[in-house]
Amino acid sequence: MSEQLTLTPRQRQDLRTIAGMIIPASDEYRVPGADDGIIQADIIATLGRDTKPVVAALDHLARLAGMPLVDLEPAARDGVARQFRSAGGVAAATLVRVVLQCYYRDDRVLRSLGLELRAPFPKGHVLPDGDWSLLDPVKARAGSLRRTP
Repeated sequence: MSEQLTLTPRQRQDLRTIAGMIIPASDEYRVPGADDGIIQADIIATLGRDTKPVVAALDHLARLAGMPLVDLEPAARDGVARQFRSAGGVAAATLVRVVLQCYYRDDRVLRSLGLELRAPFPKGHVLPDGDWSLLDPVKARAGSLRRTP
């Protein structure tokens, strides 16, 4: 059985801090920041396969900060975030993606964007017709990717 990775209290605190820096709350649009408790709970609950790279990203942040991110002065925190963004690699990209996906599925955020609070199916969303010929190179490759017994 595989060992389930979880975030330490410090990692959770750093996650909340960096998430709030990625997407701060907006009074103008009446939306929470990504550091909101509900959004944070969603992030933690749905990490799944992204847990390992997110833990790596949070550990990288901790090394750069030398202390809990929340304890840094705002200017120092911004400096750490800039360093992290430039050198964080795939782990940093995964962390940002996880924060964004959970933020943009929050009902309050969807409402502020004027979107219906519903699943995309069965009602579906209408998409404009596109240029299907753009898929021709992919279709041509598909035949060469088939395995023969």
